[in-house]
Amino acid sequence: MKRVFLLWIVAGGMLPWAQDSPERVTVPFSDPSRPKMVKVSLLNGGITVKGYNGKEVIVESRSRDGDSGRRHPDRDVPPGMHRIYGGGAGLQVEESENTVTIGTERINNSADITVQVPVDTSLKLATVNGGNIVVDSVNGDVDVNNTNGAVTLNHISGSAIAHALNGKVIVTLDKVTPNKAMSFSSLNGNVDVTLPSDIKCNVRMKTDNGEIYSDFDVKLDSGQQPIVEDNRNNRGRYRVRFDHGMTGSINGGGPEIQFTTFNGNIYIRKAK
Repeated sequence: MKRVFLLWIVAGGMLPWAQDSPERVTVPFSDPSRPKMVKVSLLNGGITVKGYNGKEVIVESRSRDGDSGRRHPDRDVPPGMHRIYGGGAGLQVEESENTVTIGTERINNSADITVQVPVDTSLKLATVNGGNIVVDSVNGDVDVNNTNGAVTLNHISGSAIAHALNGKVIVTLDKVTPNKAMSFSSLNGNVDVTLPSDIKCNVRMKTDNGEIYSDFDVKLDSGQQPIVEDNRNNRGRYRVRFDHGMTGSINGGGPEIQFTTFNGNIYIRKAK
């Protein structure tokens, strides 16, 4: 079963102050007893997700598009007329087979999306410009990608993949799904991850222009194997090189966790 929820506000019916009012919709899952997924994708804007003790997804969207009209209220306005602000991001929400997909009606709309989800919900979140991604108190698999902003994941129980191209990554994991690999990375920002004190994992760590710190007893691998590139069959070169990254284990080892940044430090913290 598929449910589609579309919210938009017709510009001609808006009052000048109406763009401050968020669009809001409540979406039920097809079967709350089964695994649940929420996906949010934006080109412009920020995403905040919070877990709560409920069964439905509550979505609020606040448009940023009306701000430009306020900054220059008299620009390009014909004589004797006034500007009518068209607020609303054109929030679009679709539910299908226990997956709720959230976005805006037009791809270039700018909005801040706030979502409340049942605690046991997995997430796939992405935004490109003008906002951060924040997730709090969710038990599930979390996959987050932010191009020009920070990623903050608080009190996550499950597994996490978090990437910020131009921003920092801060993660606190209360519990970790056994036997599941995870990855935390940034190009231009620190990667700061807090793990349960009893976690058993292998770690792969790499920073080109920064340092690596941890209060875990990380046992580094003694023998680093070279990377061999043999392209002689295609009239290329034979090259042997060593990766700048380090590998090791925590509490005897287990599933691999990757920590990567180009311009920044890596912090691997033990939960207190």
